[in-house]
Amino acid sequence: MAGAAGQAPRGARLRLGFAAAGVLLGAADTYVVVIALPAIMTSVGIDLAHLQQATPIISGFLVGYVAALPLLGRLSDLYGRAPVLTACLLLFAAGSLLTASANTLGEVVAGRALQGAGGGGLVPVTLALVADLWPARRRGVPLGMVGAVQEFGSVVGPLYGAALSAASTWRAIFYVNMPLAAMVAAGVRAPWSRGQRVSTARRPDRAGWTLAAVCAATTVLAVAAPPALKDNITTGAAFTPLLTDTGITSPIALLALLSALALLVRELTVPATVRPLLPIRDLKRGLQRLDWIGGALVALVLGCVVVSFASADPQRAVVGDSAPVLLPAATVLTALFVLRELRTADPLVDLRALRNRAAVGSLVTNLAVGAALMAALVDVPVFARATVDPDSQVAAALVLARLLVAVPLGAVLGGLLVGRAGYRGVAGGGMVLAALMFVLMAGWSATALSDPLAGISWLHATDLELAGCGLGFGLAIVPITAAILGVVPQRLHGMAASLTVAARMVGMLAGLSLLTAIGLRRFYSVQAMLPDPARLCPTTPLNCVAYNNLVTGAAIDELHVVFLGAAACAAIAALTAVSLLRRSGSAVVLGMGIA
Repeated sequence: MAGAAGQAPRGARLRLGFAAAGVLLGAADTYVVVIALPAIMTSVGIDLAHLQQATPIISGFLVGYVAALPLLGRLSDLYGRAPVLTACLLLFAAGSLLTASANTLGEVVAGRALQGAGGGGLVPVTLALVADLWPARRRGVPLGMVGAVQEFGSVVGPLYGAALSAASTWRAIFYVNMPLAAMVAAGVRAPWSRGQRVSTARRPDRAGWTLAAVCAATTVLAVAAPPALKDNITTGAAFTPLLTDTGITSPIALLALLSALALLVRELTVPATVRPLLPIRDLKRGLQRLDWIGGALVALVLGCVVVSFASADPQRAVVGDSAPVLLPAATVLTALFVLRELRTADPLVDLRALRNRAAVGSLVTNLAVGAALMAALVDVPVFARATVDPDSQVAAALVLARLLVAVPLGAVLGGLLVGRAGYRGVAGGGMVLAALMFVLMAGWSATALSDPLAGISWLHATDLELAGCGLGFGLAIVPITAAILGVVPQRLHGMAASLTVAARMVGMLAGLSLLTAIGLRRFYSVQAMLPDPARLCPTTPLNCVAYNNLVTGAAIDELHVVFLGAAACAAIAALTAVSLLRRSGSAVVLGMGIA
């Protein structure tokens, strides 16, 4: 909790450093599937020509990511930031283990859903931790650092995944997550990262740490069942089922279960002089106050929305085939959720606290920001593939990197400026910049990405436009988040941060479907007016260069429409930011929170 003098408590930076490391790990994993997906499809028996069959891998992650956000955010308000961060990391590690050892599509989907739930929860809890540790006037820079780390994951993830895949297999990407998550969790739980003096703190739970290490090691071995050990004459007996053909009765699996049970008993009976590894006894208080019915309702609402848009084929419709059932169901469930939250004494989402104009502004602005951002993430590489890099996915992705690298820089800059220019000025200015860059992108020619600027062969005008667009998005990160955290009580910081992240994700999914559908309509209308290739190339109608150039032009025209739509979304975000967000974070909101 921030001190009265406006200074962060001792150990705040170290504590935030470990939490931010978890955010980076989760963010990198979000984008690593871009590299791993083809290999995963092959391993689970899906032909690369049937990409639509792999859709559950993507939608499963997104459902886990979005649906668990409000529950985890609110649980951190009730139970504490550090325990929930630790739980998210453990959940992320468990999902990584399941994904890495998967042999069927269902196992991959389940693993990615667990990873999404754990990785997604890291972001809002870390944002709430910043609000707990720093006063409103001093939150800009730490919030900017968290935003920068999260966006940096989008750059690091594909590179990190490609490097591991080249050195080993796609499974290595997810196996490596487990020790990394364990190290970050240990840092989060360490006394020195929580402002405690090690010399005066209760002694560490060495028995708990030992049991946890045994449980983790045996669980990994039982699930992964490495062939080198399983097929070995000496060690193979540890993997052979004792009673049935299921692996749960193998000696190594039984040892994992027994060590887990022993760890649970140990943490429930740990002496008062020992600092527990897992504060399970305190968990009962948080779980009893948590609105489980509200959590289930909001998870179902978000799940219905995510699946409706994530399963869409934009060539046919804005939403998926299941949307006529899922979207009305989401509407009914939303009504039930609102009634539940207004009537319960301790709601999951305190709707009364969100009636503030700045809170509404943060959520609405982030919806529009997500829609505009997704257009850039998807369609900039598509433009590159359609024009200058038709044969290289990597080269097309590097074009997008010019935008992505600027986002974390903008986040840090936004954190520095927000104290002077205010929430409205920084967020509104950032989104105006992004909108202007999208308007320029809507005028790109087929050679725009390769045309040199002022005679400099390695520099292009499009480089500056992409960097400007990324900078604009980065500038908006801190003020949007800080605005809602500044007007809700500290006891609701986790809930507020989780809703902000969820709004951006929903905006990304809805914006992608809507803008792509609008763009495709433009493409088909232009394509319908193209002359028959037999008229253009009577001798080679099946390989008509002139016709192919016209089709490429139609595709570029489609992307221009998408970029204009993204500009409109960015302009809406700028308008809502200027009209709804507070000018600055000078106001103080009273309330107690659990850090």
